Amino acid sequence: MTTAVLAGGVGAARLLAGLVRVTDPATVTAIVNVGDDMVLHGLHISPDLDTVTYTLAGAINLDTGWGLTGETWQAMDQLKRYGGAAWFALGDRDLATHMFRTQRMAEGATLGEVTAEITRAWGLGCTLLPVTNDALRTRVTLMGDGQVGFQEWFVGMQHAPAVSAVRFEGADSATPAPGVIEAIGNATMVIVAPSNPIVSIDPVLAVPGVRDAVTARRDTVVAVSPIVAGKALKGPAADLLRTMGHEVSVVGVARLYAPFAGTLVIDTADADLAPAVADAGMRCVVAPTVMTGPTEAAALATTVLGALS
Repeated sequence: MTTAVLAGGVGAARLLAGLVRVTDPATVTAIVNVGDDMVLHGLHISPDLDTVTYTLAGAINLDTGWGLTGETWQAMDQLKRYGGAAWFALGDRDLATHMFRTQRMAEGATLGEVTAEITRAWGLGCTLLPVTNDALRTRVTLMGDGQVGFQEWFVGMQHAPAVSAVRFEGADSATPAPGVIEAIGNATMVIVAPSNPIVSIDPVLAVPGVRDAVTARRDTVVAVSPIVAGKALKGPAADLLRTMGHEVSVVGVARLYAPFAGTLVIDTADADLAPAVADAGMRCVVAPTVMTGPTEAAALATTVLGALS
């Protein structure tokens, strides 16, 4: 069985870590959100690609869910002394990733090519593809206060200001990175990871051709709800769903995903909503979905792989 996983953020990274424990990593292709990417200190930073990479390599900082374990912060401390922009914390080892990526892209390598080089250096057995090599940037409109980049709002402002709209700058002119459409079309199963639907999954689908490719596979697309018992386990998914006019529940997720995904995996805490998920047009699978550790992630991955049987 081969799988193509639409991915972004910590939830996706954990599910992917479970998948490569229970199936051959060489059969797994992650198609990763790059709407969170930004340039800071002259460096190209790809937070979702790096979170997935570090998690699969067993090197992620488990306390934060991002960055590398065992980090030091001397560069950031010195930057603060100079009065520089230190709102987006980058550890000393993590900086090397961004320095390498920036150098290689300045030499003419695409983001996808650099990602392959980085994942090889970490010894990953699966494939990570940015959804596009083109500039794609998630922009959020604050209530009465203009637009800002996603990371400025999410990290710099601790996602406190209310958001009235989200858009994906550059999406209209972007093209899928090499291998993306093929991975979706050739996979036995397409998985939508338990990622933020608005700022992790939507930017992936916004790249022309990707949504159509996923929709064409609808009967073999299995999504995992990022909402459990009416709440997001991490981050602003619940607030953003509400802002965008969606019900903050597994039923709301089902209504959002039903046009391109045929099956939704929901947590046992929401078992009573399974009939409503079915009414929204999705086959429903009920199982534990909270990945508190590697064992739970592997169990969820097993559930997802068997969801179509």
